[in-house]
Formats: sequence, C-alpha cells, structure tokens
Amino acid sequence: MIGTGFEIALRTVAAIALVVALARVFGLRSFAKMSGFDFAVTVAIGSVLASTSLSTDRPFWHGALVLTTLFVVQSAVAQLRARIGGVTAVTDNAPLLIMRDGEILHNNLRGAGMTVGDLIGKLREANVLDFTQVRAVVFERTGDVSVLNGDACDDRMLEGVRQA
Repeated sequence: MIGTGFEIALRTVAAIALVVALARVFGLRSFAKMSGFDFAVTVAIGSVLASTSLSTDRPFWHGALVLTTLFVVQSAVAQLRARIGGVTAVTDNAPLLIMRDGEILHNNLRGAGMTVGDLIGKLREANVLDFTQVRAVVFERTGDVSVLNGDACDDRMLEGVRQA
C-alpha cells in the first residue's frame, strides 16, 4: 500500500514536470483557450495527466508519449491554422452574435445554448447598466462571451462573427 502511494506520488510529480517542460518547449499557447480544439486538447492533457499518475499498471512512458503527442498535434494544428485558412473552419466553431445594439437575437441565443438569464449574467459581469449601452455580445469559439459596449462598435470587431 505504501509502495503504491509512493509510486503514485512519484508518477504525479514526474507527469507534472513533463507537462511543464512540454509547455516550456511548445509555449504558453499550449493552454490557451483560443479555439474549441485548444480547449479539447487542454482537457485531454488533464485527463492523461491524471490517468498517468494513477494507472500504475501501465508504464509511465505510455502517458509521457500521449502527453508529448498531444502537445505536438496541438502545435501542428496551430501552425496549420495560422497558415491555411480552411483549417480553422474544420477545427473551430465561428463566433456567434447574440446581441446587437441593445437587442437580444433570440434565435442566436438559443443556438448558443444560452438563456436570457445567462446573457444578463454576462452583461452584469461586464458592468453593463443598460441594454442601450451594448453594441454587441458575441458567443466566442471558446465558449466565452464577449460584451462590447460604448458609443460605437467598429465593424472590424465583428469580422468572422456569424450574424444569424
């Protein structure tokens, strides 16, 4: 029992050290939530880290190989996304406009899987005091919600955002 506990602790420390080393090699973007793909890889890294730590019936190098592969694939996809526009269309959802000029776009809100209550909560987080202050609310590809408020909204801020 003590041997197993010690082995789990040792594997955990080694797995965390490996993830930190890989993040140093591949950069902080490794954990950025820039796209749905990035988010999925981040979740997978956490899952593999946990299973590598706890699965004493498998060699540590199996988990290390999977972790390394996840970092390599994420880096390769990030490079492809930056160079080839069509890759982004395959790996990411387009952001969705859910509010424009103080008006809630109810069909888009439903399409994002949000309720009016969810939206109002996000508006409060953004310190919006009145719907008329809101120029746009965007359901981002990461699942985050961006609230744009002020006197005007430059159309470039909504490039690539689905309107309907």
